Amino acid sequence: MHPLLQHDLDTLPEILRQACDTAVSFLETLPARSTCPPASAQNLQDGDERLPESGIGAQAALEHFWNRYASGMSASAGPRYFGFVTGGGTPASLAADWLVSTVDQNTQLNFDSVSAAIELATIDQLKQLFGLPDALCGTFVSGATMANFVSMAIARQWLGQQCGVDIAQQGLAALGPIRVLSAAAHSSSVKALSMLGIGRDALVTVATLPGSEAIDPAALEDILAADPDRPTMVLASAGTVNTVAFDDLPALLRLRQKYGFWLHVDAAFGGVAAASARYAPLLAGWEDADSITVDAHKWLNVPYDSAVQFTQERHLALQVQVFQNHSAYLVLPSVRPDNYLHLTPENSRRFRALPVWMALKAYGRDGLAEVVERNVGLAHLLGEKLAATPGFTLLAPVNLNVVCFALEGADGTPEALAKRNRFQQRLDNAGVVRCTSTSLNGKPGIRAALVNWMTEEADIELAVNSMKTCYAEI
Repeated sequence: MHPLLQHDLDTLPEILRQACDTAVSFLETLPARSTCPPASAQNLQDGDERLPESGIGAQAALEHFWNRYASGMSASAGPRYFGFVTGGGTPASLAADWLVSTVDQNTQLNFDSVSAAIELATIDQLKQLFGLPDALCGTFVSGATMANFVSMAIARQWLGQQCGVDIAQQGLAALGPIRVLSAAAHSSSVKALSMLGIGRDALVTVATLPGSEAIDPAALEDILAADPDRPTMVLASAGTVNTVAFDDLPALLRLRQKYGFWLHVDAAFGGVAAASARYAPLLAGWEDADSITVDAHKWLNVPYDSAVQFTQERHLALQVQVFQNHSAYLVLPSVRPDNYLHLTPENSRRFRALPVWMALKAYGRDGLAEVVERNVGLAHLLGEKLAATPGFTLLAPVNLNVVCFALEGADGTPEALAKRNRFQQRLDNAGVVRCTSTSLNGKPGIRAALVNWMTEEADIELAVNSMKTCYAEI
């Protein structure tokens, strides 16, 4: 064995203790750490782009990394990172994620590990948490992009089946154009259309209800009725990015019964609202959708990367047709919900289910519901404070856990956009709170998404004070 490898094997406990001490020091500084480190801290330092001929060992490498790059790590896991929809890692899920790397299981149905059984049990518990039926099968994937991709790949196969075409075998050309309808499709779904060969141009934007980002069912029916035989999938939103709008799923299900399309529900973060009895009614009807996306590294607060793709059991054979892997040394494809190898693009998969399983075991339904309800309450508080602060205005009501706001006088002019950008730069430089730029109804805006398990009222005060200071400076 190479002497450095032998040394590191002999001193492995010390290496892990050093890693633990480093992690603890990071977590202790998390509340005060910048939510957006300066650009200079995000650059690679001289020499680190070159492969060393001789190594320095694990402990020296860890020290080298942390001494050079700790200042470039943002507080994205902390209580005031409101950018994108970024969760943190609860203590239980963080500990589990460390174990995932330690035990290093390739979670497939190989009959040599309990990890596949844990994943199946985790899926079952998530269905209980979300109020979803047993007839839904679930698999862990890397994130919402891949969950949407898997769902739309199954939809593509189903649409082919309706026309007597096996797309997985014959290719998409055998079916021809597919129509995809949505009012506020997430960019990950548009990306999936490109990867699936359906094409971004297949997406048709449906009119929304007045003052909302939700689909207007009447406008959707007009499109469907004009060409009822066209192979169609409908992408519904259960929590849009800017305003957390929820499509009327019962109305869409009635249209599906009439027109026979595939209904996919993108509930990447909004689906976790179902953990709370107070907000579960927002998702009424999602249990009957053909497929569903839910992220775990957002509102469930497990470390990246983790999401779940749900499919109705009646579609499982189609899912296997799309993703089955033919090899003499692999378990043969079969229609069973724990045969993960044949249900997603990945052949090799890390033990993603364990952090979720551990979080569910540690905190239960009431613990996760409390995070949802606290985040929603704090989002309303942030919205109220901004609405009452000179210089700021809400672009939309606070529907759930996202606050979409703008600077006073925001319109579609270049001047308003430049003003928003100056404010955003000031806010990032201050590093107290991270928000992300957006636009809504042609106006340059800013959005704050609250999903972190640690966020408390004091964080809202700090965030608003920083926003006031930054606004005064522009």
